Amino acid sequence: MQRTLVLLKPDAVQRGLSGEIISRLERRGLRFVAMKLMRVSNELAQKHYAEHVGKPFFDGLVSFITSSPIVAMVVEGESVVEIVRTTMGATKASEAAPGTIRGDLAVFIGMNLIHGSDSENSAKREIELFFSPDEIVEYSRDVEKWIIEA
Repeated sequence: MQRTLVLLKPDAVQRGLSGEIISRLERRGLRFVAMKLMRVSNELAQKHYAEHVGKPFFDGLVSFITSSPIVAMVVEGESVVEIVRTTMGATKASEAAPGTIRGDLAVFIGMNLIHGSDSENSAKREIELFFSPDEIVEYSRDVEKWIIEA
């Protein structure tokens, strides 16, 4: 079973869209194994966006993610990285397909509501930044036999 990090960014929290976004992911059959409302420190933001250091938009990313609380989640499922990224839609909201989170709810590239890890390697690194192992809960659901093909 694969895991990924999902962040509901400050604009999602401020606009009251957290529940709708979580519901969309949950309806895809994904399992939430960790979730918390938190403020991102400047230090954590810089670690999270380390690959963008030196790029002209880096300071804006850090400023935005630290501007208001976020909802951080570890989501689990088969092909979860790909499923989350497809459900999110294109990073540039104006290019996101209708039916995706960004296509239906976002307008701008910067305030695009949600982050999802872009690979299994990124997911592992990002999960370790936002969650300690004891914050992740292992459990099963009976409904999974209706979601996951054996």
